[in-house]
Amino acid sequence: MKKIKLMNKISKAGIDVFDTEKYEVSSETENPDAIMVRSASLHETEFSENLLAIARAGAGYNNIPVDKCSEAGIVVFNTPGANANAVKELAVAAIMLASRDIAGGIEWAKTIPDSENVAKAVEAGKSKFAGQEIMGKTLGVIGLGAVGGLVANTAVSLGMNVVGCDPFLSVDAAWRLSRAVTKAASYDEIYAASDYITIHAPSTPETRGMINKETISKMRDGVRIINLARADLVNAADMTAALESGKVAVYVTDFPTNEIIGVRGVVAIPHLGASTEESEVNCAVMAARQLVEYIELGNIKNSVNFPNVTLPHTGDYRLCVLHKNIPAMLSGISSVISSRNINIETMTNRSRGEYAYTIVEIKGELPDECVGAIREIDGVLRVNVIK
Repeated sequence: MKKIKLMNKISKAGIDVFDTEKYEVSSETENPDAIMVRSASLHETEFSENLLAIARAGAGYNNIPVDKCSEAGIVVFNTPGANANAVKELAVAAIMLASRDIAGGIEWAKTIPDSENVAKAVEAGKSKFAGQEIMGKTLGVIGLGAVGGLVANTAVSLGMNVVGCDPFLSVDAAWRLSRAVTKAASYDEIYAASDYITIHAPSTPETRGMINKETISKMRDGVRIINLARADLVNAADMTAALESGKVAVYVTDFPTNEIIGVRGVVAIPHLGASTEESEVNCAVMAARQLVEYIELGNIKNSVNFPNVTLPHTGDYRLCVLHKNIPAMLSGISSVISSRNINIETMTNRSRGEYAYTIVEIKGELPDECVGAIREIDGVLRVNVIK
């Protein structure tokens, strides 16, 4: 029986994916074969040698030591797109919050004395919270993936002019975009053209601090910026200065920090992007299914550190080899197998950066000695055998 350790509260719909006759699923289990996690940090966690995979029920994976996992042959999964609609809906709300001082007006309304003159006080005070409409305004979308693409399309339907930029836009994502979305060649085009800018990019060494004093200076005066992606994409000190000068009119973020809490012009949302019942269910089910597919068949889908590889299981044994992406690896694996007069029915290999994954379908017996010999090949990280 395989052990699945839960590092956070996971939706029951996700837990129910696991067959109780095959899996033990618990937050208390020791030496797990796989881990399911949401927000808990695993950077200080010691992983057992039998840990095969970690599934993050969500798109981001900064709480997982991916490099450490890669070197140990531990496959890390995420669930891109499972919470996209939830984040898109919050992004639409954020655009409205950036346009009109709804948050400030609500807080002010709480201070009106409970008397016969409430209606009169409302009429007298509402002008302080006047805003602007979004129809006809230009929205710049940085990142046109699962979330950014949905936001762009929705903004078009709301009457906005939309310009988007994504250097890594996939063909599938491009097909899903409305024809009305103008494709920008660079982020600078976004900065120059937009009344509103919404960020939907991952946190990487290249994107951290991408919204800073220099890039803000390229934007229109009074620009409204929305960040539901990651706190560190925006330089907090530079954003505060831009808000104080009026260069940025409003900053709406799903990531409150010490630097921005209480700053005039900031609308801080308590990380609600994926906090819907539907999103939690979708992410949990997707993560669980990916773990089952990998544990039982060795197939990889939506890994963040190893390539996606899927192959029908038609042999008697399946040899799953996680290894470095180096020359002569395939010939080395093949020679170990063929030298023992073992028949390879089919074989597939994919690489992703420094790492690669090979699946070999074996017809007939697969001696332990052969598996051990493959494990000894220089560059092999882990070998899993599925019958």
